[in-house]
Amino acid sequence: VRSDVMAPEREYYRWTVCAVIVLLIALCAAHMTDRPASSHPHRKTSVLKMDEASLSVINEIEDDMMLYVLSDHCFQCLPQLLGIIPARPASGTPTMVGFVVDTQHALTLQLNSTSAHSEQCKVHFHFGEQGNYSLWVKNLNEPSRVNCSMIIDSEPINSYLPILFAFLVFAFLAALSAIWNTVKRLDVVTNLLLCLGSTVETERLINSELGTPNRLIDASTESIIPATTGRRLRSLDTFRGLSLVIMVFVNYGGGGYWFFRHESWNGKLISFFTSAASMFVFIMGTSVGLSLSGSLRRGVKHTHLLWRIFWRSFQLFLIGVIIINPNYCSGPLSWDSFRIPGVLQRLGFTYLVVAVLDLVVSRDRLNNILSSETWYSVHDVCLYWPAWVFVIALETIWLCLTFLLPVPACPTGYLGPGGIGDFGQYQNCTGGAAGYIDRWLLRDNHIYQTPSSRVVYQTMMPFDPEGVLGTINSILMAFLGLQAGKILLHYRDQHRQIITRFLIWGFILGIISAALTKCSRNDGFIPVNKNLWSLSYVTTLSCFAFVALVFFYYSVDVKKWWSGAPFFYPGMNSILVYVGHEVFEEYFPFRWKMANSQSHAEHLAQNLVATSIWVIIAYLLYRKKIFWKI
Repeated sequence: VRSDVMAPEREYYRWTVCAVIVLLIALCAAHMTDRPASSHPHRKTSVLKMDEASLSVINEIEDDMMLYVLSDHCFQCLPQLLGIIPARPASGTPTMVGFVVDTQHALTLQLNSTSAHSEQCKVHFHFGEQGNYSLWVKNLNEPSRVNCSMIIDSEPINSYLPILFAFLVFAFLAALSAIWNTVKRLDVVTNLLLCLGSTVETERLINSELGTPNRLIDASTESIIPATTGRRLRSLDTFRGLSLVIMVFVNYGGGGYWFFRHESWNGKLISFFTSAASMFVFIMGTSVGLSLSGSLRRGVKHTHLLWRIFWRSFQLFLIGVIIINPNYCSGPLSWDSFRIPGVLQRLGFTYLVVAVLDLVVSRDRLNNILSSETWYSVHDVCLYWPAWVFVIALETIWLCLTFLLPVPACPTGYLGPGGIGDFGQYQNCTGGAAGYIDRWLLRDNHIYQTPSSRVVYQTMMPFDPEGVLGTINSILMAFLGLQAGKILLHYRDQHRQIITRFLIWGFILGIISAALTKCSRNDGFIPVNKNLWSLSYVTTLSCFAFVALVFFYYSVDVKKWWSGAPFFYPGMNSILVYVGHEVFEEYFPFRWKMANSQSHAEHLAQNLVATSIWVIIAYLLYRKKIFWKI
């Protein structure tokens, strides 16, 4: 019997190809709804981009008015001047000035009189994408009273319909795949498939001079024996693959939606969707624990393992430096603008520290602690107490540098974005000590020049989210992932014990996060901040990682309800997919010229197709047993 007749991987490959085709059709249909309604017949509007709306301010007052705007997303910011609306002539028609406003977050519009230098009216409004609005400013019966009225001239588009269409398409295909996997297990269907498979294979062997009966036995055996070693945790590869797929989708643009982009500064729950790269750090720590333990049990020498750790860290750092400094069409690379920090560079250094630390404290064989011992319930922690002391000391250094290091012209312990934040008092203090250390060690030209805080807070200072100080907390996160690996090792095949400990760790880290943040976005002791890789960011994300690991471990490895496909395949080739998606980002079929570059539907179609192609590539490489490991 042909091994691929019943192989679930081939079924997922077919569904993935179908998903790409159907998705394109669905998004084309969604594109028909992704157009603005006809504008006001007497209104001349400019072409609007994504996340923009048209606002016309009509002034009926005989006084010049200044329009200020403030985003709800900008914490402790002063209103920014948007423009001036001239006064209405004494015996003329009202004056009108058009503006383009942001639709990502609710805005507060404030109108001040230029003569009285006082606030006349204030309007809080959330504009819809590509809608047309009018703000009428007029006097009431009393001359000193001003009224502002917002009128919708044309309805905004529903820019979320493409997401709904894409979700329904993938949900339908997933349901179809689940139904097919259930149906094919029925005896009647199984016998029919075996009959058809045997017939096809027999005809192929008869018509082939190279065919021999032995090939039937080999193929059958291949279907039973997995391609990869049974020691690998399929749930861990699935978790890694899902994180990678999300990261590729977000890096490719996330359909142009603001909530799929990195948070401008302090983050909310939605920002964790864009933190898939950070999950890599946790998963890497778990893999380190499992990999080194297996190598030590096989008798591999410590010196050889140490050399492999250093060599792999160097490769990660080198690859990272190469892919974040593309210069293919601009001539020789200039050291003046050479960026040093990056995602792979941080992963490489974090791996180096955590792997060496684990190698130093690990034992060749796991201690068999009797369950009657008083400290048995925490022996997976106590056995590695030197490593915990080291990590706690590192975290103490982070806290001291963050909150005690004097930064010129900035308050000690500052964690803000600078720019117009904090009422514009600390414009050049972006990131506080973290930004200062990077600029002092690496210099301004060698760190990230356009941080996400520029969009909302209008910061002008360069700041690198993969900077030096934040790497300390990435080591902490990888070490927490290492602890997950120790739980898997010490409680091997004890599923209840493993799941219970994962949930306990998630609960503890969640309590720590709640205490650090006061369950708020900006008012806590240490807010959740991806740019700074703050302590609360690490504890919160690690809490989610432990809980997610419970789901993947229970559904994939324990109950085997889910094979992990299709995320399992990119998880097995994570380095290749990550480097490939960075290098070939601007090449077809991952990018093409769009008919309407300001359409969420077209951006979403392009980004989802590009991401799906990488999943298909990973699947094909898995079938060919091609894995790029460093």
